[in-house]
Order: sequence, then structure tokens, then C-alpha cells
Amino acid sequence: MKPIARALNRLTELPMLLAAATLFALMVLTFADVIMRSTFSAPIEAATELTRIAMAVIVFSALPVISGRAEHIVVDLLDPLFRKAGIERILDGLVTLVCGILLVWPAMRSFDLANRARSYGDLTEYLSIPVFYITWFIAFMTLVTAITMALRGTIILFRPSLLRGTND
Repeated sequence: MKPIARALNRLTELPMLLAAATLFALMVLTFADVIMRSTFSAPIEAATELTRIAMAVIVFSALPVISGRAEHIVVDLLDPLFRKAGIERILDGLVTLVCGILLVWPAMRSFDLANRARSYGDLTEYLSIPVFYITWFIAFMTLVTAITMALRGTIILFRPSLLRGTND
């Protein structure tokens, strides 16, 4: 199991590096846009478009990693009740599994929307970037998140010992 765990940890570095590089590029873009706007009264025309794309890349590349590590925000108002009943692990596993299964629908819908954008030839306003590329990325990463959450939920339910050392 340890080689598999090491390989999965290595694999999670790629989307996080993409998110970090995109965030850095977004910071540079914002800095340059502010300087150009205030100093030369010449804003970067495509800054809004690039910011939207960058935000999508940052969010959807980090989503599977955060979901797989259970590092997302959790509101645990009812957890003390379930902890006393001794079914907290079962509830966590079921909720994670159901969320993973439910994420398949938005992923498939995003693939449909990407294919529609491709068939229509939709382009971004300033840079004429084909919209379907970013929509395919969103769809793919949502599907990866769905698979990750479904696997994590299944592991929580049936093999919780595999997740020792995580937030469980």
C-alpha cells in the first residue's frame, strides 16, 4: 500500500502546482493591470477575461486534491450528536460517497456544455480563446473530484484503517 500512497501523493502535486502557478500569474497580471491603469491610464483590456479563466483553473485544479484529503470546509453542527451514537464514521462515509456520486451529474453536464460551445465556435471576447477548452478542464476536474470523493467515501465505510494519519 505504501508505494500506492506515495504515487497518489506525487500525483496530487501536479494539480496543486498548476493552481499555484496560475495564482502567481494572476497576481502578476493584477499588479501589471493596476500599474498600467493608474500610471498610464491604459488598463490591460483582457484582464477580466484572464482573471475569470485563472479563477476557474485555480478552483477546479485544487478541488480533487482538497476533496481527497478532506481539507474542505465542513459545518459540523450535528457531529456531537452522532459522535455520542457512535455512527460518525458511517455518516462521514455516506455523505462523502453520496457527494461523489452526485458530482457526476455536473461533470457530465459540463462535458455537454463544452461540446456545445465547441460546435458553436464560442470564443472569449478579447483573446478569442475557444471556450470549450476551459469548460472541458472544468468538466474533467469535476469528474476527477467525483471519483476521488466516491473512493474516499467507500474507504471510510469499509477500510478506515487506510486513512489513518489523515483528518479522520
